[in-house]
Amino acid sequence: MRVLLIRLRLIGDVVLSTPVIRALRRGFPDASLAYLVEREAAPVVAGNPHLDEVIVVERTRGTARLAQDVRLAWALRRRRFDVVIDMHGGPRSSWLTFATGARQRIGYAMPGRHWMYTRTVPRARDLRPRHSVLNQWDLLHAVEGWAPEDPEEARDAVEMLTDPPADQRIAERLARAGVTDGDELVLVHVSANNLFRRWPEEAFVELVAGLATNSPRRRLVLSSGPSDREAAGRIAAGARERLGAASAPRVLDFGEFSLAELRALIGRSRLFIGGDTGPLHVAATTATPVVAIYGPTLPSRSRPWRDPAIATAAVERTGLPCRPCDQRVCAPGDYRCLTTIEPQMVLDAAERALQCVA
Repeated sequence: MRVLLIRLRLIGDVVLSTPVIRALRRGFPDASLAYLVEREAAPVVAGNPHLDEVIVVERTRGTARLAQDVRLAWALRRRRFDVVIDMHGGPRSSWLTFATGARQRIGYAMPGRHWMYTRTVPRARDLRPRHSVLNQWDLLHAVEGWAPEDPEEARDAVEMLTDPPADQRIAERLARAGVTDGDELVLVHVSANNLFRRWPEEAFVELVAGLATNSPRRRLVLSSGPSDREAAGRIAAGARERLGAASAPRVLDFGEFSLAELRALIGRSRLFIGGDTGPLHVAATTATPVVAIYGPTLPSRSRPWRDPAIATAAVERTGLPCRPCDQRVCAPGDYRCLTTIEPQMVLDAAERALQCVA
């Protein structure tokens, strides 16, 4: 049986699809499993032991995308897949699913697109707090021959393999920065470009300075997406200024990371702190404790999906009637789901998590 999985983007969503990959391999050990993904998120599934092939496509626009997708559709059709599972549910992925001509084309019952599939499963459009992994798991029940089973977080944890060359590069960069095995490395991911993920810079400054102050063994590394690098630089500078000359070197200048390098760095850290973005779910593929900052989203829908025995804390402002929201317009206008999360709340959660690995 030849199976194609489609999840084009984003990084976190591709990470959250990996339990389905493992389940398919367990249920159909002799099947050929391929995965279609855009280049940005491809490192998540590169080398996945349950996949036979990763098909990488570019994220183009306009006429270039049309030409690319026509070529891609013909190439996929020639592969004669028996089963295609569209875990993405967007216009591009649904059309590519249809174009394969597979006998089993499985996707969500989305308005205007359900006819492209031979089998559909319901996808709630309200804001009920149901985890993304469970939503994608529903698609498995439409596969002929699938033996129904429920996902288990420990058995069906998300995964992204460490890339050995990337791990070696990170080891060398840590050594050049003077980080030793005796240091307590904490990685803080700054997400400032998206207003619905933007914890205030001042809050990050206070958090980083507090973490560095609480232990002389701490070394703090700030990561960010390309559009957030200036914000990360301001936060690092602000934390160093608050710490003073003697302690400022605890906040490291570490430059940029590829996605594979970020995964390697998280794996070597004692703690990861970040919002509900792709790097949070990359962190969930490691055994590193996590402190997640939630704004408009809920942990019940997008918490790190992994063994519950690994320390994982959610920091959120509960009791807000506007939460969760669709992240298009902030009804109160002040993003209070994030701005009212105090640095001390995150700092306390971080210290508790670090005690678990002391």
